[in-house]
Amino acid sequence: MKNEFNNIGLIGKYGDPGVEVTLLSLYHFLRKRGCHVVIDQDTADTLNDKNVETASFDDVGKNSDLVITVGGDGTLLNAVRNLIDHTCPILGINLGRLGFLVDVSPYEMTQRMGEILDGKFEEEHRIMLTARVEHADGTYTDADAFNDVVVHKWEMARMIETETYINGRWLNSMRSDGLIVSSPTGSTAYALSGGGPILEPDMDAMILVPICPHSMSYRPIVIDGDSEIEIIVRETANTRTQISCDGQINIPVEAGDKIHIFKKKAIVRIIHPCKHDYFEILRAKLHWGENL
Repeated sequence: MKNEFNNIGLIGKYGDPGVEVTLLSLYHFLRKRGCHVVIDQDTADTLNDKNVETASFDDVGKNSDLVITVGGDGTLLNAVRNLIDHTCPILGINLGRLGFLVDVSPYEMTQRMGEILDGKFEEEHRIMLTARVEHADGTYTDADAFNDVVVHKWEMARMIETETYINGRWLNSMRSDGLIVSSPTGSTAYALSGGGPILEPDMDAMILVPICPHSMSYRPIVIDGDSEIEIIVRETANTRTQISCDGQINIPVEAGDKIHIFKKKAIVRIIHPCKHDYFEILRAKLHWGENL
């Protein structure tokens, strides 16, 4: 049977030699199925087998019909952010712990991959966020986030003061430890720990969740995905602030800087095995319905 995906790129958890067995097993399985397979050069450098075909990270995205990550959710988050402009679909093999995004276990990997190559899979489209820090000198810094953008204090036991606007309309002023702006994908990450709601991952929406607000009345709010959020950090003595994108990219923020958060135009394409059930994943990962 003709493969649904013929050119496949593999990306492993950065700097982790523990992915080698699973990665090479997948590499050789896909080649036996007639696929042209390349491994990201940084990943290949950690392998003992030097006979594998390699490519740069950018070429993996540029030339692949499908990119497969081997690791945890963090590995997939990093791949999505760096490959978003190539529009290639992404699938995750889970070698991590929780695994909301990477939903194929190594034990069923070859069976599921065989089905996917035969065209038995589901494709899901998700939104991605862009954070833009507009500095006082007129310059700006951009970074993307698949899970969340977090405005938070930096190494100081003090609260920060922020003003938040939605599409130019004032939402509130707040003293807190910070603010989480989450995509639906990130609703099961830091936003969930902060008391935010869980959204279905293909929704077009964003969540604002305060971190330890100095108010008993502030609650998380869900807004339309086409909204633009503006956050202004007010000057407070001895307080340092930064934003973090997916917990992997950090940008310092000075008092008076404006933080703009909006939906990126490009969509994220996630591949799942057939009969993928998001609610089943929630039950399994969050232990819903278990007897105490």
